[in-house]
Amino acid sequence: MTPHDALPVPGLEFAFDVTVDLGPLEDHLATSVGHRRVVPILGGRVTGGVEAEILPGGADWQIVRPDGTIEIDGRYSARTAEGDLLLLHARGLRTGTADILERLGRGDEVAPESYYFRTTVQIETAAPKLAHLQRALFLSAAQRQANAVRYRAYRVS
Repeated sequence: MTPHDALPVPGLEFAFDVTVDLGPLEDHLATSVGHRRVVPILGGRVTGGVEAEILPGGADWQIVRPDGTIEIDGRYSARTAEGDLLLLHARGLRTGTADILERLGRGDEVAPESYYFRTTVQIETAAPKLAHLQRALFLSAAQRQANAVRYRAYRVS
């Protein structure tokens, strides 16, 4: 037995679901860091372990790799019914075969199991009753739809 065998194995516990409504993609083409795209966030909902409305004004600042893989860097705010604000930061990857990526790019409905779309999610808030969200890392499985992204986030134990 190595010292590494004694480390805990992380688990996943359902935390919340998110639907993010998206605006038209802005293609900045080849910039100094690569093929940059920005997708405006128009709104949406967080449901489950936390309930909040996603506010307009965030965006997903993407880099498209030469193989078509997209590096996700989404940042947006949400407000609970009590008025508490959350900042969500989702970072990850969306990739698949060239055919699947082309269909997603056209806005076609594609089964989420036919491509890889995973993010980590970190949350910031000043709300004392939601502070536990800042002390956890969340892992999500996501689906790209024509005008939205849906994901289910799991707290990593």
